[in-house]
Parts: sequence; structure tokens; C-alpha cells
Amino acid sequence: MDRNWTMKSPLQLIALSLVVILLCLSSTATVTAKGGEEQTFYVGVVPQYDARKIHRIWMPILQALEKSTGAHFKLVGTPTITDFENRLNAGLFDFAYMNPYDLLLANKRQGYTPLVSDITERLHGVLVVKKDSPIMTPAELDGKTVAFPAPNALGASLMIRADLQDIFNIKIRPRYVKTHSSVYLNVVLGVSSAGGGVQQTLDQQPQNIRDALRVLYQTRDVPSHPFSVHPGVPPALARQVRETLLALGKTEHGLSLLMNIPIKNIGATSMEEYRSLQEIGVEQFHEEEQ
Repeated sequence: MDRNWTMKSPLQLIALSLVVILLCLSSTATVTAKGGEEQTFYVGVVPQYDARKIHRIWMPILQALEKSTGAHFKLVGTPTITDFENRLNAGLFDFAYMNPYDLLLANKRQGYTPLVSDITERLHGVLVVKKDSPIMTPAELDGKTVAFPAPNALGASLMIRADLQDIFNIKIRPRYVKTHSSVYLNVVLGVSSAGGGVQQTLDQQPQNIRDALRVLYQTRDVPSHPFSVHPGVPPALARQVRETLLALGKTEHGLSLLMNIPIKNIGATSMEEYRSLQEIGVEQFHEEEQ
């Protein structure tokens, strides 16, 4: 009896060890719907709005991506556009929603490439004043304070400042107020004579804010903000993310989520769509992040 037990114990121990290993693996490894271990991917969003609004807009979209891909996506808040750009150009986001000029820089510095964007609504800057302002042309802003979200906001700052100098030959006093929403509020309250934004964010403002403003000037248009990916993200996941976002645009519920960004007509995009931005001449106003 004792002899038989001694002879069988090595096999039994091996079998027992395999069972223990399998139990440990099943209890400690989180397996995704696609069969791999769950990873966390960090998502950055240029802070055109306040943090609470960005969270409301993007969390349902990230949840849809999690359901589709099995990966985990974490929204990384950044208090200012400058802070966002610092992190972007350091390659700290796996995915990021950014302005087109930031894409050019991030592509050069970190290799980010665009996945999707709004393919029909192009980006243009809008210069707004109070509805009852006596100012009727941008030339009348010479020497006055103009609010902008940040120095490097493309449509809301760079393009407007370039046009004010190169087309209207005036000098203004820029006031940087961190978000697009703050720009519009500054103008409504009379803190600034005018303010720079983009049509998409102006359309997203509360009705009372929009009713109190008038568009004084509109810049030329460029391709819209892309949702982009860092080259360190597995290509298969990048494809899944693109496919999921495109699929959202084909359902009523998904389209309602994308409209909040706002993206009205989502489509696949590439770096070729953004090469023309190198010719718009905003480099003279671009400031390196601090």
C-alpha cells in the first residue's frame, strides 16, 4: 500500500501542479473578449470644454470601444490645451483627439497617425463679438484685447491671429483663457472685445451664450480634428478602434454620441489629408510648450 502510493505520487503531484497553475491563471489573468489579456490604453482629448463635459461626451464612446475590443480605455484629463500638447508630444497618450496642426507636430515627434475624423465638416476659426458690439470689421480690433483658448489652438487662435496680422495688418492684445467655452463667456461678459473659437464649439454653447454673440469673421477651412493613434498601439487594436468608431456612425445611438464631440459624419482618414496644413503659415505664431 505504502509502496504503491510512493510510486504514484510523482504523477499525482504533476497533475495537482497543473491544476493549481490553471486555477492561478484563471483567477489572476483578465481575459478580453478577443482572447488576450486586458490592457489599459490611455486616451487624451484636447480640452475645448471643461473636464465634466469632456467626461460626459467621451465616456460612453470609450465604453463602446471596450465592449467591442475587450481592451480597457482610460480617459486622461488635462486642465489646459498646453498641458494636453505637452503630454501629446511626449507620447503619453495611446489614442488622442487633437487639432490638425497638433497632429502634424505629433506625427513628426512621436509618429501619431489619424484614424478617423469628420469627413464633411471642416474646421474653421470664428472671431466673435457681443451681438450689440459697435465693432463691424476685424480691423477695428487694433490694440484691443481678444480672448483665445490657448496660443496653439489651431482654428481658434493660430489661424485667426495669422489673419489679423497678415490680412488686416493689426496688432491685438491676446488673452488666453484655457477653453473655448471660457472665450465665449469672456466676450459675453465684456472682459474681452472679441474672442477666437471654432464653429463646432460655438454651436455647442448654451442658447443664451450663442444668442449674445455675433460672428465677426471666419477663417479659411482645414480638415477637422482627427482621432489618432500612437505607433506603440498594436495594429490589430488600432484597426478595431477605427472599425468600431465607423460602426457607431451608422447607428442612431452611436451617431448621437459622436455628434457630442462634435463629429457629424465620421470617416476613415490618413496623414495625406493633413499635409496641406504645412502651407497655411501659422508657424509664426506657434509657441513651443512649456
